[in-house]
Amino acid sequence: MKPQTHPTLPEFDYIKPESLAEASQFLALHPDEARPFLGGTDIFVRMRDGFLVPKFLVDVKHLDGTDAIRFDPLVGLTIGAAVNMNRVIASPEVQKYYPLLAEACRSVASYQLRTRATIAGNLCNASPAGDTIGACLVLDGKLQIHGTACPRLETLSEFFLGPGKTTLKPGDIVTAVSLPVPPGGSAGTYLKLGRNKLSDLSIVGVTVLGSPAPSLPSGFRFRIALSSVAPIPLIAAEAEAALAEQAITSGSIHAAACLASEASTPIDDVRGSARYRKQMVRNLTEMALNQVWQKLQRQDAGR
Repeated sequence: MKPQTHPTLPEFDYIKPESLAEASQFLALHPDEARPFLGGTDIFVRMRDGFLVPKFLVDVKHLDGTDAIRFDPLVGLTIGAAVNMNRVIASPEVQKYYPLLAEACRSVASYQLRTRATIAGNLCNASPAGDTIGACLVLDGKLQIHGTACPRLETLSEFFLGPGKTTLKPGDIVTAVSLPVPPGGSAGTYLKLGRNKLSDLSIVGVTVLGSPAPSLPSGFRFRIALSSVAPIPLIAAEAEAALAEQAITSGSIHAAACLASEASTPIDDVRGSARYRKQMVRNLTEMALNQVWQKLQRQDAGR
């Protein structure tokens, strides 16, 4: 068989509903044939490569406020499902209150692709390597979902079931990502290891968010999310608990990084071995925790 050197998209019908209710109903009636469509940065590639062959693409952009980004100082940030990542990065409220999210968005591919890519799409793809998933997890993100029954909120920590698998049911459409206001005095970072510095999927990704927490023995709370090292994006809960229970020192940070490495369950693939990934989880987690700890100390000294 002659190889196809210029693959093309398979034929499909483009559906543009007038409302979320209409879109949800159509998707529910064609669960095996229809796919919702936002930015298209993932689905078109998978269709081109033959991994997906949907009969219908249902355009859910610009429906009922999905193209809006809103901030309330009491409630937090709401990012419509159709808001592209460059708009998120440029938002003054995101830059002020959610710099970790902006940092994660900037790590995604190129500027041109980010004019199409969306955070909601990144989450719904459920790739263990998703760059913005870690930030949304440590920021306690929730998804606003329109289904055939009634709208609902779903905690992001319970959303992922496996690579490419989520709790979404036929007819469900994610309409927005909601993030509460981060704790006062918080600081974070996202460290991504790829085969090159630009536009590559992560071999290992580590997201850390730290904040003052006077009620804890250490006086600080750290959230740690790992990507590309388990079937689903992983919260390093034992590492977080260890940092909460003892003074923050170079020793306790190293010990927490080792716990994060032990929690990871990576596989061997063309981008890296499982052994290498586990070692890099330890190294990147230790580096990220040290960076965030230094930021927290500088903020405390500046008060």
